Amino acid sequence: MPKQVDHDQRRRQIAEALWRISADRGLEAVSMREVAAEAGVSIGLVQHYFRDKNDLVGFAVGRLRERIEERVRRSVASTPPPHTPRRLLRAVLVALLPLESEGRTESLVGIAVFIRALGDPDLAATYRRGQALLVTAVADQIRAGVRDGELRPDLDAETEADILLALVSGLTTTLLLGHGSADQVLNTLDHQLARLAT
Repeated sequence: MPKQVDHDQRRRQIAEALWRISADRGLEAVSMREVAAEAGVSIGLVQHYFRDKNDLVGFAVGRLRERIEERVRRSVASTPPPHTPRRLLRAVLVALLPLESEGRTESLVGIAVFIRALGDPDLAATYRRGQALLVTAVADQIRAGVRDGELRPDLDAETEADILLALVSGLTTTLLLGHGSADQVLNTLDHQLARLAT
């Protein structure tokens, strides 16, 4: 009986090989041959699944977004009750920080994608759409917190979402550079969240 091949799994395997290389060296210098070697497959197999490097990068970016969404869902699901908007907001923001190896790799790949997006209009548009979705998700939690009386009524949800996501981006850099500990970063995040409270 012929061996069954899980094509989605094979595509993810190749994309994750691209992540590992780009987390170490960025995306620009990565070749399809290197990705094949990292994934433990032939160059022909990589080319069977992806037309070219841009096709592979596009798939890898989509898969990265899915992984981040999965991490956010796990963080929200593991939040102890009561599930107030402020607690859920914190869970979303904490999930975006590189507090463990999986998050660190994803953050480094995200930075590599950002750098490539600066010169690639299609990738830049994808990046902007992802950022807009994040702002919306965070702003929705802020609005819920205002409605519940947990957060200050004078808050502009989109502005505060932009500020919180900029803070998370800066704290990500702090962690990646080893400039601060996880506890210090979480204390800074909690300090900012406390400023939004009633």
